[in-house]
Amino acid sequence: MKIAVVAANGRVGRLVVKEAVERGFDVTAFVRETNKTVAKKIVTKDIMDITAEDLKGFDAVVDAFGAWTPETLDGHVKTSQHLCDNLSGSNTRLLIVGGAGSLYVNPEHTLQVKDGADFPAIYLPLANAQGEELELLRKRDDVKWTFVSPAGDFQAEGDRTGKYILAGEELTLNSKGESIISYADYAIAMVDEIEKGNHIKARISVVRA
Repeated sequence: MKIAVVAANGRVGRLVVKEAVERGFDVTAFVRETNKTVAKKIVTKDIMDITAEDLKGFDAVVDAFGAWTPETLDGHVKTSQHLCDNLSGSNTRLLIVGGAGSLYVNPEHTLQVKDGADFPAIYLPLANAQGEELELLRKRDDVKWTFVSPAGDFQAEGDRTGKYILAGEELTLNSKGESIISYADYAIAMVDEIEKGNHIKARISVVRA
């Protein structure tokens, strides 16, 4: 399987590359500067400079872009829509590293995690940006996208357990009542989804088992 990981130098991107390489995938890392991944094939280019030609021939493209500062948060929408435009009408799948703030907390899907009174105000701008990103993806019928939300507690240094629960649009807790997953286990789930391709034009979520 031939995949591209965009923004591959980020912490999630590096782990997705590593997981895919270890499974024998043909992986190309797209980075803005010196490659920090284990990929042997590298394209040095800003996301917004990537073209349809650059992405031709891949089975899947992973958008691992992440931004946290107020002046860069709009990059979530800009970059994913740019990649959508370049993949429009193709068979190449686009998998987005999403957020947990837009997960629903009621069966009617009218309330999201970010709407809660106890949701940390510092994370609200990011949750809103990624929520907008998801809503715009939902309007794209021309792209085979999948939005992969982590659990609420997304741990960069968490252990790689190799186990996770695959869930959907609603915030899901494990048997311990936790909404938690490590970056490493998230990368496993992401690569599993690339392999299986079961959730086209859908949002899925993952939590530690």
